[in-house]
Amino acid sequence: MADQPHSEPWMAWAQQAWQPWLTPWGWWGETAQELTALSQLLRHLSGQPLQLDAAQWLQIQQDYLRELTQLWQQGPHVKPPADKRFAAEAWARNPLAAFQAAWYWLNARTLMRMAEAVQADAKTKARLRFAVQQWMDASAPSNFLAFNAEAQQKALETHGESLARGVLNLLHDLQRGQISMTDPQAFEVGRNVAATEGQVVFENDYFQLIEYKPLTARVFERPFLVVPPCINKYYILDLQPENSFLRYAVEQGHRTFVISWRNPDATLAQATWDDYIEHAVIRAIDVVREIGKADTINTLGFCVGGTMLGTALAVLAARGQRKVQSVTFLTTLLDFSDTGVLDVFIDEASVRMRELQFAHGGLMPGRDLALTFNFLRPNDLVWNYVVGNYLKGETPPPFDLLFWNSDSTNLPGKWYAWYLRHTYLQNELCQPGKLTVCGAPVDLGAIDIPAYIYGSREDHIVPIGGAYATTRHLGGPMRFVMGASGHIAGVINPAAKGKRSFWTGPEGRFPESVDDWIAAATEHKGSWWTDWAPWMAAHGGRQIAAPRSYGNRRYRPIEPAPGRYVRVKADDALATLVGRRTGQASPHP
Repeated sequence: MADQPHSEPWMAWAQQAWQPWLTPWGWWGETAQELTALSQLLRHLSGQPLQLDAAQWLQIQQDYLRELTQLWQQGPHVKPPADKRFAAEAWARNPLAAFQAAWYWLNARTLMRMAEAVQADAKTKARLRFAVQQWMDASAPSNFLAFNAEAQQKALETHGESLARGVLNLLHDLQRGQISMTDPQAFEVGRNVAATEGQVVFENDYFQLIEYKPLTARVFERPFLVVPPCINKYYILDLQPENSFLRYAVEQGHRTFVISWRNPDATLAQATWDDYIEHAVIRAIDVVREIGKADTINTLGFCVGGTMLGTALAVLAARGQRKVQSVTFLTTLLDFSDTGVLDVFIDEASVRMRELQFAHGGLMPGRDLALTFNFLRPNDLVWNYVVGNYLKGETPPPFDLLFWNSDSTNLPGKWYAWYLRHTYLQNELCQPGKLTVCGAPVDLGAIDIPAYIYGSREDHIVPIGGAYATTRHLGGPMRFVMGASGHIAGVINPAAKGKRSFWTGPEGRFPESVDDWIAAATEHKGSWWTDWAPWMAAHGGRQIAAPRSYGNRRYRPIEPAPGRYVRVKADDALATLVGRRTGQASPHP
C-alpha cells in the first residue's frame, strides 16, 4: 500500500508517454503533453518543482525522429540491437521481431535521454534513472511471447511442448513464491555446499559459531574469526571446495571460525542493532579468544558483517579493551556517503515508515529483501528467468551461487529500521561520537589496529568509492585493494583459478578521491586472495601445532558443521512469528 501513491502518477505518465510511440509520426506533436506529465510525475516523487531543459528535449525529439525514420527506411533489413536478449538467430531471421527489438532499443535510449534532460538534484535524477530503467527492462519485447522470436521458434520446434512446460514452471514458482534461478534439488546444505569439515562449538539465540578442522600440521597461534553478513547466509564463503574462501583460509594455516547467523524467527522479533553487536559479534570474539587461548584474534567482516564488526571494534575501543589484532573489511560500508543504487530507496519517509512498522518489533521478510536485491539487476536476476522458465519452458541449470542467492534470511525489524536510519539515511557511524552503541560512543578513528580494506570495481551494492571511504576514518595502518568484477564475483575469486585482476596503491597513501587512488594504482593479474594471504600471515603470530580437537572444555562440540541454523528457511522462520501471535508454539531451530 505504501507504494500506491507513487505508482499511480507513474502509470499515468507511462500511458501518455508510450501511446504516441505506438504511432511514431504523432510523437512530434505530443512533446509538450509528455513534458507536462513527466514533470508532474517527478514533482510527485521529489516533492519539489523541477525544471526541464527545453532545448535539450527538442534535440532529443529531433534525434528520435531521424533515427526512427532510418529504421522505417531499412524495413525488413533491420538488424536487432547488440544485446544478449536479442542475440539468438531467431531474432535476426524474423524481420518483424528484429524491427520490434530495434524500435524498443531506440525508445529505451530516448527515454533515458529524456530523464537525463530533467534539471533536478542528484538523488531525484538517480531515482528517475532507476525508475526508467526498471520500466524499460520490464517492457522489453523479449519478455513477451507475442514478440519473442526465440520462444516462438522453440514452441514451433517442440510442437507446443515448451509452452506446456513453461506453464508448469510458472505454476511451480507461484506455489514456491519465487522465480526459480537454479535447480533447487541439485544442492543440499552440508552435502555439496557449506561442506567444509568442522564443528559448531557455541550457539546462542543469535548465531552458531563454527570451528573448522585444520588442514595443515601447524597453524598460526592467533585464531581467525569471520563475520559474514546477516542479510544472507554465511556459505557464500563456502560454496564448493574449489571456490571456498573459508577453506582457503584454513589451507593457509589459520585456525578459522565463522559466525552462522540464525534465520530470525519469533525469538528475535525484538532484537536490536545493539543486541547483535553485544551478544553476537563481541560474544563471538570472546569465545574465539577463549578457545584459542589468545589475547587477540584476527577478524574479517563481509558487507554488513563488516559494518557490524567495525561497530563492535569501536565499542571495544571505547571500553579500552584490545581483543583484536587485525581486521579485514570486504566490500564494507562504514561511511555511507556513497551507497550507489540503493540510495534511491532511502529517504526520511521510507525510513520513518519502517520505524513505525517495527515500533513494537517484528521481522522484515527475507523474501522481500531478496526481491529488492534481485531488481537491482533485473535483466540478469528476474527477466532472464521469466523468459527461460516460462516462455521457453526451460529448467535453469544447477548453479551454486544462485542456489545461495535464493536461500534468503529475515531480519529483525528493529535492527533493520535502526540500520536504515543511522547508516544509509543519516550516515552517523563515521561521525565520531554521534552514535552510542551498547552504551559506548562510537569513534571509528579509535580503531587503531591494522586493516585490510577490499572493494570491487563494479560493485553495485557497495560502490568502490564507498568501500574506499573507510580509509578516511580508521586510526591504524591500512592497505586498500581493489578487485575486478562485482559484489560477489569480485570477492569469491579463487586464487587457484588465476582469473581477473586486482589493484594495489602506493603503501600508506590514500588520496581523498578513489579516482586519484585508481590513477596511481598498479594492476596485478589473478586473485586478491594472493595479496591478502601474506598480509594475514604477518598478523598471525608464531606457528604452533594444529589442535587435535574442536573447542575446549567449556565450549565443546555441539554438532557437525554447518549446523542447524543455516538450514532454516526464511519462510519457516517467519511462520513462527505468526504462530506466536495466534498462540501456537514457536519452535527453535
